[in-house]
Amino acid sequence: MLEENSGTTGVDDTHKFCSSGENVRLPCNNALSDCTSTTWIYSRRSETVELIAGGEKKNDIERHERLSLGPDCSLNIKKITKEDYGFYICNQYVNEQLQGTDARFYLHFLHGQFFPSSTQSKIRPGSSVTLFCHLYIDGVSCDTLVRADGVQLIWVNQAGANLQADSRYQISPPGQCISTLTTTLLDEDHNREWRCQVTQRNEVKTSAAYIVRYSADSTSEPVVFMTAGPLFRVIVIIFEIAVFAAPTVILLQIICSRRAGRKNSHHPKEIEMSTVLQ
Repeated sequence: MLEENSGTTGVDDTHKFCSSGENVRLPCNNALSDCTSTTWIYSRRSETVELIAGGEKKNDIERHERLSLGPDCSLNIKKITKEDYGFYICNQYVNEQLQGTDARFYLHFLHGQFFPSSTQSKIRPGSSVTLFCHLYIDGVSCDTLVRADGVQLIWVNQAGANLQADSRYQISPPGQCISTLTTTLLDEDHNREWRCQVTQRNEVKTSAAYIVRYSADSTSEPVVFMTAGPLFRVIVIIFEIAVFAAPTVILLQIICSRRAGRKNSHHPKEIEMSTVLQ
């Protein structure tokens, strides 16, 4: 039995925000003593799919390997991608009769990209670049998220200062689910970080971080560091352009970040990952 998403935000609906590569847990707070009555339903646009039925995972869906049912009947999604955003409902059925209330979640996905100017073939200090982030949503309008739920996309520097009023940057107007930042690269931008944050009522939910690194060695293999700990970082895109006419290589890392929110946090550790780019 499938229940359609009405497309409106209810008082019991929960908004969750994520970025690529994260693991997400959606709790089923209305679960009974075991999960044999649990059904998880996913919908986006005109598509409605049963993910879990009678406590059993459906194996005929493309992402079934990344889905699992927790012992508390929560839905676990590994390595989130853009394909996962949408509306999720947890129902309890006994003898085909709906029991209790639904657990409902809007899962929103933040995607970051980098664009050089279309007229440029080389990226170097003095080049104009545009950083882009898009909050993918479904079942609720962006206007509702902004006005009713206090969701914003904001650009900050590595110190967390809001860049909206900084004359160096051209930032698209606030109050939208797509945001861009355009700037001209400077020599001192080596290792500089800019971050597109999703905030809800001034609390950071997830973010995409853009780090520019200059290297004098165009033949070296780029090395990427992934940090695990209270602040969880997942590498999304590594974009490298070798400038053959000059001894400068610019490596742009787009990193998604979120707070792990774990009670028992550990000291961050660095994991070295060597990546060869074609």
